[in-house]
Amino acid sequence: MAHKDYSFDTRTIHIGERPEFLEGSRNEVVAPIYLSSTYARKEVKNPGLFQYSRSQNPTRFALEQRYASLENTVYGLGFASGLAAEATLLFALLKPGDHVIGFDDLYGGTKRLFHQWEGNYGVKVTLVDASLPQLVEEAIRPDTKLIWLESPSNPLLKICDIKAISEIAHRYNLLVVVDNTFLSPYFQRPAELGADIVVHSITKYIAGHSDVIGGAIMLNDKVLYEKIKFCQNSLGVVPSPFDCYLVLRGLKTLSLRMEKHQSNALAIAEWLENHPKVDRVYYPGLKSHPQYEIGLRQASGFGGMISFEIKGGEKEAVQFLENLELFTLAESLGGVESLIEHPGLMTHSSITAKERELAGIKDSLIRVSIGVEDKADLIADLEQALGKI
Repeated sequence: MAHKDYSFDTRTIHIGERPEFLEGSRNEVVAPIYLSSTYARKEVKNPGLFQYSRSQNPTRFALEQRYASLENTVYGLGFASGLAAEATLLFALLKPGDHVIGFDDLYGGTKRLFHQWEGNYGVKVTLVDASLPQLVEEAIRPDTKLIWLESPSNPLLKICDIKAISEIAHRYNLLVVVDNTFLSPYFQRPAELGADIVVHSITKYIAGHSDVIGGAIMLNDKVLYEKIKFCQNSLGVVPSPFDCYLVLRGLKTLSLRMEKHQSNALAIAEWLENHPKVDRVYYPGLKSHPQYEIGLRQASGFGGMISFEIKGGEKEAVQFLENLELFTLAESLGGVESLIEHPGLMTHSSITAKERELAGIKDSLIRVSIGVEDKADLIADLEQALGKI
């Protein structure tokens, strides 16, 4: 069978790690950690696949094969972090004067990166509510080069119609980049919906255990791949062999983890929606979510991320957060343990208060990454902390 004929679960375990997966293999079932920085060659003019580990490393080679398999693309590239992957994309695809359209609700680090490119490199950025495809089309200008999406978005969990926006973009010869971190390839594969490039913070669900920093890019176009690969090598923004090993290991349980993340999240979102001290719950799996039907159409699940607005403001939100016992107050998401944070004071503090207000990020907003613990224990912890406000 061809690799593409295997099921998702089989690919997350085997792609890149079959015996004799690379030159000189000793038939290891698990890809070894190749620490060598350079590689010997027999002939001066025939370097072979591996020359220098910044350019390619056997452990990273195995992982990049699996990255491509996850999103069902031809190519996969590994990076030292999600933001390293994003910065490499901007470096490879944009020049001064180019215009980018982005979702108005993006991870704060991505917005910070856009601001840096606006200020230092003359790239122009327009943020719109991409949950309305017509607003994306209205923002297109003659100098527009790409459209940058998250779906669901961070932290308000908005969903955009990736297929519709990709069709619009391609009519204007524009590229579509989708950050698929929140759902992972298990629940959603943007390239199959028309996106040109898929980007991930591997740190989150793909690695899944809060012990790796990493990023990935997956795509089908060979010309784009060669541009991005050149920048990956020349900038040196590559993950270490040990990090690649940890991601390969974590990926083997991706489907099992995502199902538990989701089942817990749905139960907790429904519980929060009925709590008297909660004003509003943002979760794509709730029928009250404004883009619920789009989510059903383009993804096979809703993920493990929830945001909600507590009654009151920043004072009440902080009081609630600091009284939790089982939830860990920390940035990041996607690990097996439940994490909780205040976007305005933590993950999105790098953007201005006015920008947060325009994006709808209130001082009462709390973002939760639901782990794989027992949901009854998680609900009990939320209940006792809410009770102390």
